[in-house]
Amino acid sequence: MSDLARQPTEALSHPSADAGPGRAARWRALTPARVGLGRTGVSLETSDLLDFQRCHAQARDAVHARMESAALAAALGKLTGGTVLRLHSAAADRVTYLQRPDLGRTLDEPSRMLLGETSQAGGCDLALIVADGLSAMAVERHAMPLLAELLPRLQGWRLAPSCVVEQGRVAIGDEIGAALGAQIAVVLIGERPGLSSPDSLGAYITWKPGPGRTDAERNCISNIRPEGLGYAQAAAQLGFILAEARRLRLTGVALKIQAPRVDQAPRTKEIEP
Repeated sequence: MSDLARQPTEALSHPSADAGPGRAARWRALTPARVGLGRTGVSLETSDLLDFQRCHAQARDAVHARMESAALAAALGKLTGGTVLRLHSAAADRVTYLQRPDLGRTLDEPSRMLLGETSQAGGCDLALIVADGLSAMAVERHAMPLLAELLPRLQGWRLAPSCVVEQGRVAIGDEIGAALGAQIAVVLIGERPGLSSPDSLGAYITWKPGPGRTDAERNCISNIRPEGLGYAQAAAQLGFILAEARRLRLTGVALKIQAPRVDQAPRTKEIEP
């Protein structure tokens, strides 16, 4: 048990009252959360207030930033050695995307036409889709390192052309996956920024993607970044879920994933209908 866990409940409930600088520093070393902050009268210390404002500005900038889709597509093509399609949602610009989430879930007409020209006879096993979501920073920083760890685990899988989508939401993977004839779609997307994580990447896995799929029919791995879930561990979890999804022919709440110990592989079981 850690020293923090041994502290009396009374001491933990008021970190700034009697904790002292030493104990507060130990708490802050365990978490990026704002705990044990100092006070000057009834106000925060200037350094803590400035740090809050900096983190808030980073989160806001992450939401509004534009993804460099051309550079990302080039890096993805080099990594996979295959075709990469650059697509766009029906949200014409960032302002529209933020105000109309529904438009971010569907493709614009040129993208639909491009997918129609690219669809493969006989379909494929897996479609890998990278979308900016609410943090282009997350995608640009973490999508390629994650895929570099994941691709060696996909030996024997028939991959569709990879896709890079601007102004995309998670559900846009349903339309893309269906158009490509994929059994499974994986959407790597920037998650909603937090004050301590403006660059969190999420991976959403959907069996038989298509119109009408709900979030309950997906599995999600979130907070993929060096300060959260590392690339190797996230790739291992993602590879395992993909294998189980293909074996059981389902994803979502019906695919119950039991949290493993560090020395064990994850386990799954199918929930009885």
